[in-house]
Amino acid sequence: MTGTLSNWANSLTYGARRVHRPRTVDALRALVAGTDRIRALGTRHSFSGVADTTGDLVRLDGLPESMELDPQAGTVTVAAGTRYAELAPYLHRAGWALGNMASLPHISVAGSVATGTHGSGDSQRCLAAAVSALELVGPQGDLVELRRDTHPEFAGAVVALGALGVVTRLTLDLEPAYQVAQTVCPDVPLDEVAADLDAVFGAAYSVSLFTDWRSGHGSVWLKRRTDRPDSGWGRGRGAAAPMHPVPGVDPGSSTEQLGVPGPWYQRLPHFPPELTPGAGEELQSEYFVPRSRAAAAFAALRALGDRIAPVLHIAEVRTVRGDDLWLSSAYGRDTVTFHFTWLKDLPAVRPVIAAVEEQLMPLGARPHWAKLTETPAERITAGYPRAADFVRLAEQHDPDGKFRSAFTDQFFTNPQKTMGVMR
Repeated sequence: MTGTLSNWANSLTYGARRVHRPRTVDALRALVAGTDRIRALGTRHSFSGVADTTGDLVRLDGLPESMELDPQAGTVTVAAGTRYAELAPYLHRAGWALGNMASLPHISVAGSVATGTHGSGDSQRCLAAAVSALELVGPQGDLVELRRDTHPEFAGAVVALGALGVVTRLTLDLEPAYQVAQTVCPDVPLDEVAADLDAVFGAAYSVSLFTDWRSGHGSVWLKRRTDRPDSGWGRGRGAAAPMHPVPGVDPGSSTEQLGVPGPWYQRLPHFPPELTPGAGEELQSEYFVPRSRAAAAFAALRALGDRIAPVLHIAEVRTVRGDDLWLSSAYGRDTVTFHFTWLKDLPAVRPVIAAVEEQLMPLGARPHWAKLTETPAERITAGYPRAADFVRLAEQHDPDGKFRSAFTDQFFTNPQKTMGVMR
């Protein structure tokens, strides 16, 4: 394939010399073996340059579809290009479920895992934590299988930013299918949320807060599992009509609300899988803050509300349980995430991102790998205790740097460079 290729929001043009879409794993292996620099590309929903390269890009959605359920092990093995929107209905029909999903089900499994993408829930880790095995193509075109139960450094190979090879298959842990009922509580004071974070975010299996940081209020989205008790917070405060996360937008594009139970995959995301979004007029940034510093983050962002709101579509706050994955932004700590969906106006947004980071980085924030940031790379890397171990692991798997890029070099080979906003 030739010509220019952009990300989902058309805010970033990839610099690849060629884009490939192999139809078989053998063709992919031959491609990798015969290329000096190559990176895998998912559904192009990243706003940073995490997938970019001046070498070759390879799309994985042309590989044969594969979903192999193992009921005895409670796992499913899927092709890397599989999207959650395709996987989830298949699992539900078979009586199985994923523990969590991101707000948008149209993203690929491999891309979500590689960048540490997450859903929401006090008890739920990032999506990559469900991976128990993966298969990847190494620099010589060799197939490498890594398993959680046999590979001593598996935790370093899951959220790997594409630096260890091109992932072809992943095995995910499952649980029996369940039902979820979604309720939205509008006009909740932010002071109430910040003062009793545990009560609000512990009120349901998955909880999101949407706000503009200026009004002093927000809407709390409660996604309750029908097979589990809940705390009762929010009872009697539910909206009388469906809502959209962004005020004023038609709620018809949101997942069903008003407490109506439905399959897990039709409630955990904010947007239904059957509605494929078009290119978004937006930019995004996100920060993983230690849960112990959440109240300070709330106060700092409210103080910036007059700067944030004019360049914002909507902001979302979620919680993520800590994990042991080396490059997960929730590594080693329970986390509160602060997500910003900005207007598509980079010159206006950049100074606001810098102002937000000036407040959140001293609190221990880790920017999402796939979102925009103004923080220097060495400061971001310093927030990951296993960063040096990951450098060693990447050199072990890819000694000649076939899967490296300018993006990964900033963090893991040349800390003197700064990240900036990747365009």
